[in-house]
Formats: sequence, structure tokens, C-alpha cells
Amino acid sequence: MTEIKSLTIEELKNALADMGEKPFRAGQIFKWLHQGVESFEEMSNLSKDLRARLAERFVLTVPQVVRRQVSQVDGTVKYLWRLRDGDCVESVLMHYEHGVSVCVSTQVGCRMGCRFCASGLNGLKRHLSAGEILDEILFMQKDSGEAVSNIVLMGTGEPLDNYDNVLRFLHLVSCPEGVNIGQRHISLSTSGIADKIERLAGEKLQITLSVSLHAPDDETRSSIMPVNEAYPVERLMRACRYYFDTTGRRISYEYMMARDMTDRIWQAEKLAKLLRGRPAHVNLIPLNEVAESPLRPSRPEVVRRFQQALENRGVTATVRRRLGPDIDAACGQLRRRELGRTAADGAE
Repeated sequence: MTEIKSLTIEELKNALADMGEKPFRAGQIFKWLHQGVESFEEMSNLSKDLRARLAERFVLTVPQVVRRQVSQVDGTVKYLWRLRDGDCVESVLMHYEHGVSVCVSTQVGCRMGCRFCASGLNGLKRHLSAGEILDEILFMQKDSGEAVSNIVLMGTGEPLDNYDNVLRFLHLVSCPEGVNIGQRHISLSTSGIADKIERLAGEKLQITLSVSLHAPDDETRSSIMPVNEAYPVERLMRACRYYFDTTGRRISYEYMMARDMTDRIWQAEKLAKLLRGRPAHVNLIPLNEVAESPLRPSRPEVVRRFQQALENRGVTATVRRRLGPDIDAACGQLRRRELGRTAADGAE
């Protein structure tokens, strides 16, 4: 059966026409879906017969909360959702002065294998559908009672490895008849799949592209990000130049600060040289420790020196504020803990 929440209004109209229904019903159903209804029976302005036929023809996805951690420090909320096939994904709800931001996952697991990230330790299980990604937004809003104003696709998974479903999600979530979150309030983070970055440029979206660079040289980057073997730094930067020239949208570069690995001054100098002459912003990210990784976070004074070195060379750089320090807010940690608990229960 078709997953109804992944359909656009036009696709809904066509499906309803096949069922002998009038086009205006598509707008009604679309609105209900984006309010996070959990059954077709909740669609009270539809006839009982139509609700029954919808249930026979379509799947309505409803994720279940497995874990919900709330930070006592800053109110950040970490969710672990169980999907209809039993797989689990994570989302995070964060409070800022400008509103409520959410970080969502795009895959169950990840195949990128970044050494500092817990998301890929068990590899890729499957892609999320557009509707399943949308569910993360809808059900965080429903659970928290707060309207989401900003989205970052920076949770579990590589968004550009799930290109078609992520693109469909971007159109769904920004649709005026639905959640209607403007694309300028959406950031997509990628580990650097260069050809997909160039393809994305052609979509002419108004989103912010965030590139997880994390090292300015091939030797270091390849040692922590296997994707660099396929798309070395020079190839990645060429794709980024193309993206900016095509869209006019400034790129944000994510840079993880790992002690004695990515935080050396010569790397700040090389990074500044890489970005010279292009509108860019560098987001320095204090490393979240992962038990299975040997990497450790840079000392605060080293982060400050690195930031100053960039700014002295004309590069705008900020240090990301760490949210939810008392919960498993880093990507992949909560799901991995749940997998470990489930495995332990099964062994008993």
C-alpha cells in the first residue's frame, strides 16, 4: 500500500480522482496529515465511507516514542522513535532565542563511517521515506506543544545518500498547505558527496547547505571520514564553488574540533586559504565523545585560538553552543544505546 504522508497534494488529487472523489478532498486530507493525526478516523470532515476506503488503500505512518530525554540544563529534548517496521531513529528539539529548532534523521543508520560519529557504527539499515522524515517534525510538535520554526537535517544518516526522499520531504515540509516551514529556515548537512551537491544546486532550493568538512587536508580528512577517498578536499571544494555560483547561497562549513587531530594552527591556516575569496561561514563544533572512537575533544583554549586564527585571516567563525550536555544529544548515541539494550535483553 502507498504511504500517504509522502504524497504531494497533486498526487493526492490524482489518487482521489481514481477513487471517484473531488479534488478539494486532497487539501482537506493533506491538512489533517500535517496536523499529525494517528488514524483516518480522526479526519472528521470526511465521510465514514471515504475514511474506510483511505484506510484500505493507504498506510498512515505513526512513530512511537521509545525514549524521551529532557535536559535539565537547557530544555533540549532528545527523542528516540520506533517506526512501523521496528527500526528506531533519533530527533532533537532545541530552544533558541529565534524559536524552536529540530534536528532530524534521514536514514536508519548510516554508511558514511565517520570515525567521530555513533550513527554509522552499525552501518546503514535503510532509507527513511519522505513521510517518515516529516513525521519527526509533526510528532515533535505534537508531543511538545511547540511550533517548529527551523529544521536541520543533521541527525542520523547522510541526506544526500537518500536524495530523492529528502528532496520530496523538503517540498512537503515547505508546502503552504501543510507545515509551511520556509526553505530559508532549513539546513541540510552533508559529509561531502560532491556530485550530489552539484545535483542539488540544480534544484534551485532556498535551503542552507552545511558541508561537514572537519579537516582541510586529505590525509587528516581521509583518516576520519572515508567519504574523502571518493571525494577528496579539492573535488569537494570545486562542488561547493559550483553550488554557490549556481544558487548564490552562502555555504556553512562544519568543522569538528578533535584534540591534536583537527585543531592545529596550520590547519586553521590551510582552512582559511581554502575558503579565501568565497562567502562562507565556519561552525566550530566541540567534539562529542563516542566510546568506540579514540578521538577526544579539543581544549577550550585551543578552540579559541583556532577561531582567532581563522578570523585573523578574514574567515567568519563561530563556536557551536553545546546543547543538552546532560543527555544523549549527540547524533546516534541514543539509538545505539537502545540497540545494545535490545541485544542484551535478547541474550537473556
